[in-house]
Amino acid sequence: MDVSLNIPAAPAASMEESMSEERIPAMMLPRRTAMPVSSPNKIMPLGFHSESPQSHPDPSFAKRVTFPLIKKVVAELLGTFLLVFMVLSALIMNEAHGGTLGLLGVASTAGLAMVVLVSSLGHVSGGHMNPSVSIAMAVFRHLPLAHLAPYLAAQVLGATCASFAAKAMYRDLVSNLASTVTTVPAIGATEAFFIEFMTTFAFLFVVTALATDPNAVNQLVAVGVGAAVMMSALISAKSTGASMNPARSLGTAIATGTYTKIWVYMVAPPLGAIAGSGAYTALK
Repeated sequence: MDVSLNIPAAPAASMEESMSEERIPAMMLPRRTAMPVSSPNKIMPLGFHSESPQSHPDPSFAKRVTFPLIKKVVAELLGTFLLVFMVLSALIMNEAHGGTLGLLGVASTAGLAMVVLVSSLGHVSGGHMNPSVSIAMAVFRHLPLAHLAPYLAAQVLGATCASFAAKAMYRDLVSNLASTVTTVPAIGATEAFFIEFMTTFAFLFVVTALATDPNAVNQLVAVGVGAAVMMSALISAKSTGASMNPARSLGTAIATGTYTKIWVYMVAPPLGAIAGSGAYTALK
């Protein structure tokens, strides 16, 4: 007896269709070798270089949300407010309790504040919180020029509000609030100018390297920025107050009415920022 199994062969076309309908997991897709070129009209946030879907294995990152300008400005206002308030609180508490925090404690507070805030707001506005950063980013086309004025206004307003808030909350803790929170050089104006210039130069060199170079380890941006702030504070706090931030200096000057040599903090940090950012840009 001839017994045969009559099993119909699957049509080739249906097999091809089933293969074509299979979706390849995102993690198996080949990574592009060439990095996308950033548009000059796109904000370069601290820690997010590329908006390419292949730059992250998680499919949920395929499309990055673009925030409207008003939300970016509000983020800069809130970020600057929190940054300045944290720094002023550390300074006042250190003075009120006999220097228990010390220079290292105050510098660590400033550095940790930058780590937390850049991590929180970097994807929204870039996490500048400093006119020196925004000016340097605009000069080298990482921030649209039309966004510069709103960013600067938000940063100055945030720093001023933080200064008045600290003044209202802590006015009974220290006898001379102005000398505790305002940045007044303890050295000559020329020496203070160059110290602020060089510390901001180093700060923006790090920021530009980590935030704008696609080859940098972008997971370490917030940590690198915070470490740069802490390092600069340790170097220059006793001589200039380690401002590196015109909004921080202007805000406390407005709140306390102390404008001694304020021009140093309005001029030196932006110039140092442009020079530092330009130095790294020239190396790329």
